[in-house]
Amino acid sequence: MEITWYGHSCFRLTQRRMIAVVTDPYDAAAVGLPPLKLRADVVTVSHDAPGHNAVKAVKGARHVLTGPGEYEIGGVFITAIPTNGKGKKRTGPRNNLFLFDFDGVTVAHLGNMQRVPTQSEIEALGTVHVALVPVGGGGGLNAGQAAEVISLLEPSIVVPMHYRLPGAKVNLAPLSRFLKEMGVEKTTPQETLKVTASSIPQELQIVVLENANKPA
Repeated sequence: MEITWYGHSCFRLTQRRMIAVVTDPYDAAAVGLPPLKLRADVVTVSHDAPGHNAVKAVKGARHVLTGPGEYEIGGVFITAIPTNGKGKKRTGPRNNLFLFDFDGVTVAHLGNMQRVPTQSEIEALGTVHVALVPVGGGGGLNAGQAAEVISLLEPSIVVPMHYRLPGAKVNLAPLSRFLKEMGVEKTTPQETLKVTASSIPQELQIVVLENANKPA
C-alpha cells in the first residue's frame, strides 16, 4: 500500500485494486494551506473541526465515515474507535481513531487524540504496523505524549502529522521537538511511504513525509 501526506492530518491511502481513502481533509482557508485537489472512495473524519472535516474538498467519495463502527468497504476493513474519554471524563472534543486493514497491513490514524490511552485501550487495537500520530499539540498530542503513545502502541512505522508548517495558520509545535523526543537526529523526508506485509520493519522506524500539497 501507499501513503501520501497532504499536510496537517490529511493522508491518502491507496492499494492496487482496492479503494482509496482520504483522512481528515481540511478547509484550506481555515488552516492556511493550499486547497486540496483529491479523489477518493472513502473519507474519514476524526472530529468535527474545519481542519479535519472538509469532506467537500474530496471528489468522488461514496462513503463518509464520521463516527464509531466497523466497516468493510472495497476489501478494506475499517474500524473507528472513539477516544478522549466520555462524559465527565472526556479530555477534549469527540475524536475517532481510525484503524485500516489493507490486505494485512494495518494503519492507525490517531486523529486529534488528546490523551495517552490506557493499556487496555491499546491492547484492543491489536497489531498496528503504521501509526499516523499527531505530535505538535494544538488540541492533539504534544511531542512527549506522542512518544508515550508510541511506546504503548509499539507500531513498526510512525509517521508524524499535525505539526507546524510554513504558512499555516494553526499554532503548532515544530516537528523538531518530536524528533528530539524520539532521539532522532536526522531524517530525509520521503514523497510517499510504500508498505507491504513483507516489508514491515522489525524495529521502529520514524518516517517523515513531504507535504504533497505545499505552497508552490
